Amino acid sequence: MKRVNSFNSRVLKVLPVLSALIFLSLDSMCLTLAPGGGPPCGGVFGDCIPIDGGVSFLLAAGAAYGGKKAYDTWKENS
Repeated sequence: MKRVNSFNSRVLKVLPVLSALIFLSLDSMCLTLAPGGGPPCGGVFGDCIPIDGGVSFLLAAGAAYGGKKAYDTWKENS
């Protein structure tokens, strides 16, 4: 029985170190394989489209829709 406990304690000590080494090696491999350069603007699909305008519009529309639903619920309960 003592042998099983010592094996478990060794595994618990080695496993985090081994997983950290694997993670770090995969992370560095992915960084070296990443292509460089900027976004492909001016290609087949035209110029780059800024995302900020669309996201702001969606947030404003969602806030207006939620406000109307809350107002309708409040008016119905009054």
